[in-house]
Amino acid sequence: MEQRLSVVTLGVADIAKSRKFYEKGLGWDPSSASNKDVVFFQTGGLVFALWGRAALAKDAQVSDDSEGFGGFALAHNVRDRADVDSVLAKAAHAGARILKPAGETFWGGYAGYFADPDGHTWEVAWNPFWAIDEIGNVKLPK
Repeated sequence: MEQRLSVVTLGVADIAKSRKFYEKGLGWDPSSASNKDVVFFQTGGLVFALWGRAALAKDAQVSDDSEGFGGFALAHNVRDRADVDSVLAKAAHAGARILKPAGETFWGGYAGYFADPDGHTWEVAWNPFWAIDEIGNVKLPK
């Protein structure tokens, strides 16, 4: 298996509500490949998708009976420290619940967390040790 991630799909309760949050609230542009059942966003070299939670569980042949923290967080790294506060404010204005206000991190950066309308955890972070290229891809040190 190649060392890469291609798609992150969130199982959501209401496609229209989630699409509105990401598209209108956060300002993301959906792909023309989107339809009423699934929404795709190009996020650098990765595809971010919204699909009905029940449909995703059925497709994966797993039970759809869990709620709350899913044991993972999505992350959005920003180019400078002030952008963390700006992104968290935009998310809150769009209806996100702030889980952890922005603050200094133990590893030398600045970060905070929010939950989208379905409770998916997002970290917004500025990491002074990682570069972000011109199209938004994070470049780890060698």
